[in-house]
Amino acid sequence: MKNIGFLSFGHWNPSPQSATRSAADVLLQSIDLAVEAERLGMDGAYFRVHHFARQLASPFPLLAAVGARTKKIEIGTGVIDMRYENPHYMAEDAGSADLIAGSRLQLGISRGSPEQVIEGWRHFGHDLAPGEDDAAMGRRHTEMFLELLGGKGFAQPNPRPMFANPPGLLRLEPHSETLRDRIWWGSATNATAVWAAKLGMNLQSSTLKFDETGEPLHIQQAAQIRAFRASWKEAGHTRTPRVSVSRSIFALMNDQDRAYFGRSGQETDQIGFIDGATRAVFGRDYAAEPEVLIQQLKNDQAIAEADTLLLTVPNQLGVAYNVHVMEAILKTVAPALGWR
Repeated sequence: MKNIGFLSFGHWNPSPQSATRSAADVLLQSIDLAVEAERLGMDGAYFRVHHFARQLASPFPLLAAVGARTKKIEIGTGVIDMRYENPHYMAEDAGSADLIAGSRLQLGISRGSPEQVIEGWRHFGHDLAPGEDDAAMGRRHTEMFLELLGGKGFAQPNPRPMFANPPGLLRLEPHSETLRDRIWWGSATNATAVWAAKLGMNLQSSTLKFDETGEPLHIQQAAQIRAFRASWKEAGHTRTPRVSVSRSIFALMNDQDRAYFGRSGQETDQIGFIDGATRAVFGRDYAAEPEVLIQQLKNDQAIAEADTLLLTVPNQLGVAYNVHVMEAILKTVAPALGWR
């Protein structure tokens, strides 16, 4: 059995060929898609965060809106770039959205991906500490965010406050008691997966990873997941961690599917370079008739290791088509693989 959710990058483009021609389109359709995914029986609605781009950016208004329109589905991110975040403000936003959603948030956070602008986090008021690079700054913000989610008081109360305070040091409000256990780290390396486990975060392994061994992506990710779980056990955490992988998977059910994805050109992993320097392996697309797709997916070691699968969806093709994509996987592929 697996949790199966969708992951939307939230692209929008004014082109007549796009079903999301504005930021308003992609936000409103994201809410509608989450509602439809819940109706289908999907387990999660996840959204990517990119700044300075024609994509979804500020996540918490969207997460809160989805939470208000749905009842059961998990609502998450994959991922929030922690280089840009003020941990204190983020803790308040996250607590508010989680309470609105009835404790259904699953927040994926990370150092983030290559940026649209040069050092965009500086425009958000952040600077590096001495001897620190931007990845270390993202981890520093993360550690502070996790500490704040613990709910321990840290601020000295004013002796003459406007409103009466509870006794002792004050914490940020509103506070979600269980959100700390629902934070995920988006990891591109084995080392950061081990670090995430030590801090008690769940693991998100995406459709790319730094190429550390030269092996196919799914094999490298499976090894990363095993390293994460070994580190988790060594750290002595009492709960069972969760692990997700993301994949582009399309069951070719009709001529429209074949026209869109029948010749994707991504039948094998691709090699690229992050920030022009770090070699990375990018995952292949899976697009085939259901019986072929089932056999292909049986060989994906990382999917086998993970408890959660996020299906990346082509959001610019509109809500109705993406409902068709998800429904095809749920009905024709998931049962044959024992996911349902």
